Amino acid sequence: MHITVGILAHVDAGKTTFSEQVLYHTGVIRKRGRVDHADSFFDLNPIEKRRGITVFSDQAYFEKNGHTFHWLDTPGHVDFSAEMERSVRAMDVAVLLLSAVEGVQSHTETVWNLLRRYRVPTMFFINKIDRTGADADEVIRQMQQRLSDLIVDFREPDPEQIAQASEELMELYFSGDTDSILWNNANVQAFRDCSLFPVYAGSALNDDGVEEFLDELVGWTANYRPDYNDEPFRGLVYKVRYDEKNTRVAYIKVLQGTVSARDEIATPANEIEKLSEVRLYRGKRFEPGVGYPGDLVGVTGLISAKAGDIVGLNPEKTEFEIQPMLTAMPVPDSDIPPTQLLSVFRKLEDEDPQLMVEWDERLRMLTVYVMGKIQLEVLTEVLRERFGMKIHFDRCHVRYLETIAAPVLGVGHYEPLRHYAECHLAMLPAPRGSGITFRSVAHVDDFPLVHQKLIHSHVFEKKHLGVLTGSPITDIEFVLTAGRYHLKHTEGGDFRQATYRAIRHGLMNAQSVLLEPVCEFQLTAPDSCKGRIMGDLNKLGADIETAGDQMGLYECSGTIAAAKIIAYAEDFPSVTHGHGVLNFRLKHYAPVSDPKPIIEEIGYSPEADRENTPNSVFCKKGAGYEVDWRECYDAMHLPLADPEKV
Repeated sequence: MHITVGILAHVDAGKTTFSEQVLYHTGVIRKRGRVDHADSFFDLNPIEKRRGITVFSDQAYFEKNGHTFHWLDTPGHVDFSAEMERSVRAMDVAVLLLSAVEGVQSHTETVWNLLRRYRVPTMFFINKIDRTGADADEVIRQMQQRLSDLIVDFREPDPEQIAQASEELMELYFSGDTDSILWNNANVQAFRDCSLFPVYAGSALNDDGVEEFLDELVGWTANYRPDYNDEPFRGLVYKVRYDEKNTRVAYIKVLQGTVSARDEIATPANEIEKLSEVRLYRGKRFEPGVGYPGDLVGVTGLISAKAGDIVGLNPEKTEFEIQPMLTAMPVPDSDIPPTQLLSVFRKLEDEDPQLMVEWDERLRMLTVYVMGKIQLEVLTEVLRERFGMKIHFDRCHVRYLETIAAPVLGVGHYEPLRHYAECHLAMLPAPRGSGITFRSVAHVDDFPLVHQKLIHSHVFEKKHLGVLTGSPITDIEFVLTAGRYHLKHTEGGDFRQATYRAIRHGLMNAQSVLLEPVCEFQLTAPDSCKGRIMGDLNKLGADIETAGDQMGLYECSGTIAAAKIIAYAEDFPSVTHGHGVLNFRLKHYAPVSDPKPIIEEIGYSPEADRENTPNSVFCKKGAGYEVDWRECYDAMHLPLADPEKV
């Protein structure tokens, strides 16, 4: 039996120290390292050693009472939440650490929501109970109030509270059967069903409660995974790295079946790729082997698969929950060819898909999407140490998105000599946060399914840009209303051109809306700063949801535009004289109340962007000619649908 246990926490909760104790007690290491001594087992990268934080996910495996566990260490800093999310999908069980002093923080809720989205059974460990100001009982009260009332203190478990987790437990409780094997088994089943979340406490630094927690972990996960060895291989790629020899290593959680060197694996890119080797890792060291269900392995030879992909049987891609809300432009400190810079960032994007590198061919400029300033600082160090490039980044900007306010019809025609494709797409406003969706109302008798599928793929194969600021579009439903092809002249790529032009044409005719990221924030500051903070938040247009005083501290939470809170975060330490805590995270996107200054500052010209043209190409007397987007409706070969009626 192989179980992947992920360790997660807000930064400085003691996650690395806790992991050191786990590995020590299970015989993986003989000496416990410390973050402040830069000798911990998991912080392998020189950047992690210098900064004292986990930046990259790593794993080790150990045995305990006859069970094999893969221990997956994840970043705790909010700037590396994307790396953490990719790891969450590989977990069978999560251990969420909280500090007994700081309690539930904003990032704790982000992690909790991810664990619930992916339905990962979760245990809690309240750390640092030896610290001044520690109050484990108060932290548990916060957890039950802000996370779930099914979180139960298992230091002294209350059978009545546990019984709320399932009907079976309730029946056993009322029958007085709370000490039997049936009760224990029902507890474990409720835990696996994500309806019961046990809490323990201790001090990792003092090795208090860690060994006991390991015993409890074995109990909660006993006989946890069925054996899928006889099934065809299927695995989750949860990260990609390049090793010291510049070999691409895809790290896979084996979901079913087995995987060995020289196996041929299907990927979502419709490729069949042969594996060169399968590696079993313990920290930086690895040995060749075979991956069994539940194992975390590194494989070489898998080139097209990205982090988040399912490979093997029924391959598929995955959309991530966490998305960066900042953009930055890398600026070389020396004369580095743009193509070389692009090549390096493509490799970094391969390791971190949410970096989302964008290249403007016309301006020969790069833009990357990031979570925050710490990530940019780490990127700067990575570029210098791995690639020998001295780079700095210009000022971060928030990542805007664009959508539409009313239905519109976009049409695209592509007919240079010996080519032919026409595509009509109705574009409908969709609910906020729904992203891009697609459906077709074109009948297969009029327009073959093979061409409809092509248009569907072209809608999703790249990030289409809006016309206000050149930002990516979102929250739009595309409806294919009609399409036309030519038996002799339609070739591969023709419908890509027609689709791209139809989307851009629709946007040029649409009522476009600029969206900005909105954050939810939580702050704590000395009560003496209350008046200044309230005034600041009012000026910034914050929507205050809760506010109050407690034990000499002013606590406040609410929502605010990301651009405003990011700027305020730089002033907050001076406002509170270094005694305040400000946490914020992306909540949703919303229309900008006054988009004009932003549009003018960005200065995007949609008609000058020839890479994203709204014009169509027609053929006359054996030669292709371009039709301006304003005249495209009249030039189409097919009748136009009413976008209000699809």
